[in-house]
Amino acid sequence: MKKIDTLLKQTEFSDEDIVRLLQITDPQEATLLQKAAFNRTTEHLGNQVYYRGLIEFSNICTLDCRYCGIRKSNHLVPRYELTKEQVVEAACWAAENHYGSICLQSGERRDSKFIDFVTDVLETIHQKTVSDALPSGLGITLSLGEQTLEVYKQWAQAAGNPIGLRYLLRFETSNLKLFNHLHYSKSHHDKGLERRYQALKDLREAGYQVGSGVMIGIPGQTLEDLCQDIRTFQKLDLDMIGMGPYITSPGADMLGEGMMEKKALMRLALNMIAVTRLVIHDINIAAATALQALEDDGREKGILHGCNVIMPNITPRIVRKNYQLYANKPFIEQEPSDSNKFLQHCIEKTGRTVGLNVLGSSIHWKKRAGQMQ
Repeated sequence: MKKIDTLLKQTEFSDEDIVRLLQITDPQEATLLQKAAFNRTTEHLGNQVYYRGLIEFSNICTLDCRYCGIRKSNHLVPRYELTKEQVVEAACWAAENHYGSICLQSGERRDSKFIDFVTDVLETIHQKTVSDALPSGLGITLSLGEQTLEVYKQWAQAAGNPIGLRYLLRFETSNLKLFNHLHYSKSHHDKGLERRYQALKDLREAGYQVGSGVMIGIPGQTLEDLCQDIRTFQKLDLDMIGMGPYITSPGADMLGEGMMEKKALMRLALNMIAVTRLVIHDINIAAATALQALEDDGREKGILHGCNVIMPNITPRIVRKNYQLYANKPFIEQEPSDSNKFLQHCIEKTGRTVGLNVLGSSIHWKKRAGQMQ
């Protein structure tokens, strides 16, 4: 077996190497892995961490994903929809507070009213956020589930900012059996893994920087599964990755299956982030809020292990408690301005700086799109 310090100097990794790194629990080896991922991030992406102001504008969902706290069969959660004015106001706040980008997220819907609402919101946000500081307007990341190619194109045009246009659509796990287990409901499957892969191809065709990701620590998941998830990231040629630990939700349908012990889950999640960074050098990786649900400095640790994007929640506080995909979601009572100060302090503690008034687009995408200067 290769020594850990030798392994971490590599730029290419076998499946055996990846599994070896994912299974690290020894504190000394964990420190070496963390430093290697942090240094690899600095080498390829620099020292900045980019904000994506998260606006969770609706928790109405037509799907029944078994792990999710806002699935349609959870009748205990109050449902809400922000108005166009509320969404635009939050976006303008982000621009005024030097965020380069926002992320619009909601439960999954495909009806014409929803599609037209998003189109209208995107057009207005672009109109109102073009400025000297942001000459192309805010960067936009959408996380709105599977749609048709035509809808993706419609939203891309409405966003008005082709160099800051992104879409996050997680495939959750590349293990087909596990994927089907997550989405089996009332004798049918709400989602199909091949359909999800096709949607990611459609997003690339529609002009988006394409992001995906997985859950880490799903009941029944193996290290070999996580290794294949990383290989799938490579195969899909992703520009950005958003992944986090699997945490149970009281409103979900998988409570009886339990979850990993928090300390072990945190270790595995950080290993997965770090190994992904070592294998794929130039993508954006987001420090998931779910890390903070496991440990108070979770997102800070994510940055130390290779993340270079963070998503402060700027959803109006009055509805934020009703958008909990998992239990103990942090920062649901903080005002955006307070969260902003806290996160900036945490980022600076890691030795990184906050990239203000910049789109923070993926270097991987820039290379493909000929945007490198």
